[in-house]
Amino acid sequence: MAKAPVLTPQADDFPRWYQDLINKAELADNGPVRGTMVIRPYGYGLWERMQADMDARIKAVGAQNAYFPLFIPQSYLTREAEHVEGFAPELAVVTHGGGKELEEPIVVRPTSETIINEYFSKWVQSYRDLPLLINQWANVVRWELRPRLFLRTTEFLWQEGHTAHATQDDAREFASRIQYDVYGDFMENVLAMDVVPGRKTVKERFAGAINTLTLEGMMGDGKALQLGTSHELGQNFAKAFNTSYLSKEGTQEHVWQTSWGSTTRMIGALVMMHGDDNGLRVPPRLAHVQVVVMAIKDDEAVVAKVHEVGEKLRAAGMRVVVDDRTDTPFGRRAVDWELKGVPLRVEIGPRDLAGGTAMVARRIPGGKEPVSLDALETLLPKAMEEDQARLLQESRDRRLSRTVDVATVAEAAEAAATGWARIPWADLGSEGEAKLAEQGVSVRCLVAEDGSVPVADDAPGTVAIVARAY
Repeated sequence: MAKAPVLTPQADDFPRWYQDLINKAELADNGPVRGTMVIRPYGYGLWERMQADMDARIKAVGAQNAYFPLFIPQSYLTREAEHVEGFAPELAVVTHGGGKELEEPIVVRPTSETIINEYFSKWVQSYRDLPLLINQWANVVRWELRPRLFLRTTEFLWQEGHTAHATQDDAREFASRIQYDVYGDFMENVLAMDVVPGRKTVKERFAGAINTLTLEGMMGDGKALQLGTSHELGQNFAKAFNTSYLSKEGTQEHVWQTSWGSTTRMIGALVMMHGDDNGLRVPPRLAHVQVVVMAIKDDEAVVAKVHEVGEKLRAAGMRVVVDDRTDTPFGRRAVDWELKGVPLRVEIGPRDLAGGTAMVARRIPGGKEPVSLDALETLLPKAMEEDQARLLQESRDRRLSRTVDVATVAEAAEAAATGWARIPWADLGSEGEAKLAEQGVSVRCLVAEDGSVPVADDAPGTVAIVARAY
């Protein structure tokens, strides 16, 4: 009989493949409350790497980290009508504490625009206080009806940036800088993800914003996933919370604001964009384990050599784990590391040791080849850079090959069954967008003909990217 596959094949059932991989690669488990998740150490290691890189980029654009409370008075949310209306179905509300009914219900943080504005209004007095650039790393709660690990969970981890500026142009420029220099560059050059920067339609934009910029990625099954958003809030929250400043001219002015966020959803995107039927494939620049050095057999000289090689590779700047668990069959260990997507395995047994070589397995392109032990420090970094580029190119090729130009709503809906569609926004419009929504298809973003982000929804030549989405 044929051996059963470790994972459900993608072609048979992509959602089941995703769940299998999350479980067997030990990324996360379902939490005890519906929609929550327990992020396991290997999955959290990916998040820590993402967090560290993103944090450095956020600080490089001038933002500072702070922390604001998890509990928000319900009255704060009601001050900005569109905002509270947009989040009302997702709110978790605390009505009792300390055994008593609270005088005012407390909302568990779904996002922090309201509470941060309460403090911005105290901290901003003069034009000298601007721009005010704040970021926080936190958890948020949004009550999900159809949860899925990493993609949509009731509680998730994220960073949320909030800024206040003297002018609308300053706020618009900063929101764009976040989209490109922080999110876009990170996703392309670290996560090896091909993403499309665009502008959300009025229907899809963030509640309370005047413009939402997005980065959309195509997953392995052709569906879209929103990977990061940057919002121009205009003066909506500033007016609701009276966040104003004394200008150089001596007049009192409301600030212009942005907010922006990225989440643990990026781990789900990593799985769905780069994973294959053998498991996850982690981009080398992201991987917290870039190389695993494996002892094939319980041989004293072999075990000593794998530790020696491990130390040399660490000294050369690689992130390395030594696997000397020879009481576990080698084949099982190799499959486990393959599931986890570690870019490189260096396998050493008695024969390899005698020949002064190691067998190097490359997870991303696949395949094995013998390499001189003396050459590992030189060849492995080169292989990782090649494989990093390969993942990005594969994701770009997938999007380009599965995106078609269409002219009608019917053609757009048909194309969205297997990939993405491009249709002139002037031909689709909000009416066509509503018809697509009835079929479970959405306008992911608006782009200019040259691939840039339009300055307005009705800018000439604007194209709508249409897809089914997670």
